[in-house]
Amino acid sequence: MVPPMGNRSVDPAATPAPEQLSPAPEPQQPPSMSTEQLPALPWRGPLDPAPWWAWALFVTPFIAVPALNSWLWMGARDMLAVGLLTIIGASVVRVAGGVVLYRVELTPSSLKARTSMLIRSLAWQDVDRIEIGDDNVVLSRGEDESEINGIPKDRTAEVGAVMEAIRRQAADTPVRRPRPGIGTLLVLLYLILSIGAFLLRWHIVV
Repeated sequence: MVPPMGNRSVDPAATPAPEQLSPAPEPQQPPSMSTEQLPALPWRGPLDPAPWWAWALFVTPFIAVPALNSWLWMGARDMLAVGLLTIIGASVVRVAGGVVLYRVELTPSSLKARTSMLIRSLAWQDVDRIEIGDDNVVLSRGEDESEINGIPKDRTAEVGAVMEAIRRQAADTPVRRPRPGIGTLLVLLYLILSIGAFLLRWHIVV
């Protein structure tokens, strides 16, 4: 039985047509800034405070999955469970490592963004254009985009202008691509802990 419609129904005449709805704001080019106006480099860009759960989401798999693997009884099902838990935990580590930005540092040669315990770097020569949104700045090269989120809305234009000025200044300098971050090592450490806990618990390896 369908319940009767209450008095919260919407009057179609009062509902705006799709073409009357305000469109989403288009990304804009950052304002120009001279080299003399640049802050001292390296410059740490402004970001909103990171939520408390971000670190917990990243660190929990390092503790929970090895502990669970060490408690499992050895058998065919348990071997499968170890593999599934390890894969799921690795996915959580990978995703959680890029969820929240903790620091964005601009240097003469690159942009460095810290996400949890990972540091991701991008050389200015690998950026073709910079666009500013409502609370983010997008650095693009072809179809590849790197989005810097969490910037206070009243400072996105300033951050975009600083990035654009540094990018133009670095155009004629030799390319110095940063070394890869420690993300690969952390995931490898997680795999060793997860599988190693099970192997040591049941004396499969000595």
